[in-house]
Amino acid sequence: MYRYGTETTVRLINRRASAVGAAPVTAGVTVRRGTGAALLLMAPFFAVFALAVLAPIGYAIYLSQFAQRASGLGFGGLHSVWVGLDNYRRVLTDSTYTSSYLHVLLYAVVAVPLVLGLSVVIALALDSAYALGRRAAQLGLFVPHLVPGVIAALIWAYLYTPQVSPVVKALSSWHVHIEPLGPGFTYPSLINVVLWESLGYNIVIYYASLQAIPREMAEAAVVDGAGEWRTAWHIKLPLIRSAVALTAIFSAIGAMQLFAEPLLLSTAGSTGISQDWTPNLYAYTAAFTRNNDYGAAAAASIILAALAAGLSYVVTRFGKPWRQA
Repeated sequence: MYRYGTETTVRLINRRASAVGAAPVTAGVTVRRGTGAALLLMAPFFAVFALAVLAPIGYAIYLSQFAQRASGLGFGGLHSVWVGLDNYRRVLTDSTYTSSYLHVLLYAVVAVPLVLGLSVVIALALDSAYALGRRAAQLGLFVPHLVPGVIAALIWAYLYTPQVSPVVKALSSWHVHIEPLGPGFTYPSLINVVLWESLGYNIVIYYASLQAIPREMAEAAVVDGAGEWRTAWHIKLPLIRSAVALTAIFSAIGAMQLFAEPLLLSTAGSTGISQDWTPNLYAYTAAFTRNNDYGAAAAASIILAALAAGLSYVVTRFGKPWRQA
C-alpha cells in the first residue's frame, strides 16, 4: 500500500499520468501496488541468496559450537562434542589469530590508500583533454583484473623466485640484488600483486563516473580560467567521491579477506608469510592442516565475517556526508 499525501507528490504523479493518458489521483488516495509480481520477480534472487550465503553462514555458526574429542583412552576414535562458545574463546585468546589482524591492518594502511590514490590520478589523467589512447590504456589496465587471483599470485610467485625469475636475474646483472620473497619485502611484494590486480577495476569505475559529469561544468571552469589541475581537484574529484567511497569499502573488506596471494607466496618460499599470516589463512590452516579443527576454523570465520560487516556499517554510516555529491 502506498499513500499519496503531499501536494508535490500528487502534482508529479498527475503530470506523468497526463503524459500517458492515465487517470489523475488526488491527495490522500490510497493505491495498491503490485507487490505480488515484485516478490515473484525477486524470488530467484532470494532463493540463490539463501542457498549461497545464508545457509553456509548458518552451517558455520552451527559448526563453530562443536569440537572433536577422543573417546575413552583414545582408542574409540573422535566424535563431535557440543562446546558452546569455547571455540570462540580459544580463537580470541590465540595470539596467532589476533596478530593476523595486525598484519592485515599494516597491509591495509599502505595498500588501500595507494590503490585508491593511483586509481584516481590515472582516471583523472585519462579524462583530461591531453590524454591519448584512452581505449587502449583502459583495456591494458583492466586486463589484469580479469586474471583470477590464484593465477595472478602464481605469475608473481614465479617472477619473485630468484632461481627462475627473469626480473631478478636482470636486476642482478645490473648489480641490483633484491629478495622479493625475503622477510624485508613481505609487504611490498604482496601489495604489488594486489595493486596489479585491482588498479584497473577502480580506474574503470572512476572513469565511468567522470564521464557522467556534465561537460558544461568543466567547460565553465576553463572559461573562468581554471587549468586542468584545478578543474580536476575542485570540480571532478568532489563529484566522484561516492564512487571513491564505494571502492574504499570494497578495498577494506578485500584486505580483511586476503587469502590466495599470501598463501601462494608462502608456498613459493616467502620467509615473511606464515601459514597463519591472515585470518583467512588461520581458518584454512585450522581446518585442513592443524588436526582438522573445523570448530575453530568456523569460529574464526564467523568472527572475521562479523568484523567485516561492522567495518562496512561504520564506513557507510559515518562516511555518508563525504559520499554525497
